[in-house]
Formats: sequence, structure tokens, C-alpha cells
Amino acid sequence: MTNSRTIPKVDEFINKAQKWKEEYERLRNIILDCELTEELKWGKPCYTFEKSNIVIIQGFKEYFALMFFKGALLKDTNGILVKPGENSQAQRQIRFTNVQETVSMESIVKAYISEAIDVEKSGL
Repeated sequence: MTNSRTIPKVDEFINKAQKWKEEYERLRNIILDCELTEELKWGKPCYTFEKSNIVIIQGFKEYFALMFFKGALLKDTNGILVKPGENSQAQRQIRFTNVQETVSMESIVKAYISEAIDVEKSGL
């Protein structure tokens, strides 16, 4: 799937993925619906708003995640944000283990991305 807002480097990342290929594609589509700019940073699909990092897609052995660079500033009304490591300051992840979770949580994920964009706009 390619549209005007996707970039070949991310297509390549998804096509090469040994695991989570369908899940990455689904998450990518949700993120692109939020008007973010797709880039490849640190070897992973990263999405920006006016050149500021908002979210990045990460894959791990047991789960894949959407990491918010300033996740600590989000309200997290659904209680789903996880601190990726004990030394993480602002970053927070929403973790998934299958494509159905991304589908069922689409509206929640979009709301969190929208809030993350608002945080960026506010200069926090």
C-alpha cells in the first residue's frame, strides 16, 4: 500500500520485517490518518509534526509498540501508556501483541496521537 504520504524507506522496513508485518502496516495506516509526516529514524518508522517527533513504531520479541516521545505529558485516560524502561524520562508506549488489538484500539490510538500533537503545538 503506498499513498502520497508514505515513503519507500518505511515500505522497505515493513517488507523486511520478520515479525509484526501486518501489525506495522495497520498501525502505520492509523498514524497516517492523523496527518503526521512519515520518516525513517533510528531504522524505524517515525512520525513527525512540523519536524518534531511525535511517535515511533517499535518491534520487540513479545510485543510491538507505538512509542510517544512526550508520552509522560499525555493524560492517559485509558491507563494504557507504559514506561519503556526505568530510565525513560518522557517516553511512553502503547504495547500490542496482535493486529486485532490495533484494530480495536484505533480510535483510542488516534485520540492519543491527537493529544500528542496538541502537546507539541503548545510547546510543552
